[in-house]
Amino acid sequence: MGEPWVEGDTVALKRTGEAPILLRLARGPQKLGNEGILDLTELIGRSPGSGVEWLGSQYRALRPSLSDLLGSIRRGAQIVTAKDAAHLLFLAGVGPGATVAEAGAGSGALTIVLAYSVGPSGRVISYDRRDDFLEAARSNVRRAGLEARVTFRKRDVAQEGLDASELSSVVLDLPEPWTVLASARSSLAPGGYVATYTPTYNQLERTVRALREVGFDEVHAVELLERGLHVGEGGTRPAFEMLGHTGFLASGRKVD
Repeated sequence: MGEPWVEGDTVALKRTGEAPILLRLARGPQKLGNEGILDLTELIGRSPGSGVEWLGSQYRALRPSLSDLLGSIRRGAQIVTAKDAAHLLFLAGVGPGATVAEAGAGSGALTIVLAYSVGPSGRVISYDRRDDFLEAARSNVRRAGLEARVTFRKRDVAQEGLDASELSSVVLDLPEPWTVLASARSSLAPGGYVATYTPTYNQLERTVRALREVGFDEVHAVELLERGLHVGEGGTRPAFEMLGHTGFLASGRKVD
């Protein structure tokens, strides 16, 4: 986090009480939508946390968090929520240096989570059969500054399977993930994981049945519910509303 800024880095400009503004560090003036012109040339070579004055206000130039990056996404397809994305990383064993295949790309939210998690030495291969989804995902990943870690491929993996091998993990956000599980198992390195995201019980049942049939070990299924809390002195209580059902997660491990 303390590495000096270099040209091409993604910068989060933050001031108290407001969402960060994300932009690429480049030499010379940049136009920020209809808000004005900003020149960050002086940041190059300085450390994160440096102050920036813009339009009469003071900002801090920070390394963007994963939450910042996801907040900047331009949505097309429905995205996987943060609570589910975080647990998918756990179920799929995704970490620094991993090589991960993802299908489908959608708006690129899960792609960003995966690319952020594998680190500079890792790799993500993102499949989708639709050109518009691939372009939307590619644009959002580029905006997050993570495009060097991601390869996008147009491919109908339900019909053609995966065209990669020795993968650490496979993550499937598809209507029919069971059609890809045999190919996923062949593409995984020994000990690798597959994780799936499906919205309905019927899809979950077929997925778990297929995980067992094609020989995955350690098969698990889970649903996550998120409830916020109103915290006050002597008055802390659960929120009346909660983030309930969004999807079911299932996983398995390749053990020969």
